[in-house]
Amino acid sequence: MDGQRCVVIGVGNEYRRDDGFGPAVVSRLEVLRQSDPALAAVELRACDGEPTRLLDLWTGADLAVVVDAVRDGADHGGHRYELVLDELADLADARSASSHGVSLGSTVELGRALGRLPRRLVVLAVGAIEFGFGAGLSPEVAAEVDPVTARIRELVG
Repeated sequence: MDGQRCVVIGVGNEYRRDDGFGPAVVSRLEVLRQSDPALAAVELRACDGEPTRLLDLWTGADLAVVVDAVRDGADHGGHRYELVLDELADLADARSASSHGVSLGSTVELGRALGRLPRRLVVLAVGAIEFGFGAGLSPEVAAEVDPVTARIRELVG
């Protein structure tokens, strides 16, 4: 994405087990950036998911990639989801699938109302099961860090 602003936002809390998935992916990208020129200009950020912070991070971006862990109702973790901007609008009125207080769909609708959406928004999420206190991802969620990192490299490349 030469000459375009690209931001990757890892949403979550690394001290709430699987909720640390987003920050773990951002950390992995920071390591890879040292040897990958395609990542040199990509902004890498971590965020707790609070709507105004997300809006601040993605406003003015040509591409914003949000990485998060979600409660998907499955009995196992590790299922990957990829959503684009238009699909997120349908989530605004749905019960929050996020592990955070306000759904991402509601944040997108707020951004739309305020004129603060990126040109393109992609959400990469993984179904998670462990949100208790403590560091470290469950094995199922940890196994998705590299595949999601690879997908981000495709999106920004």
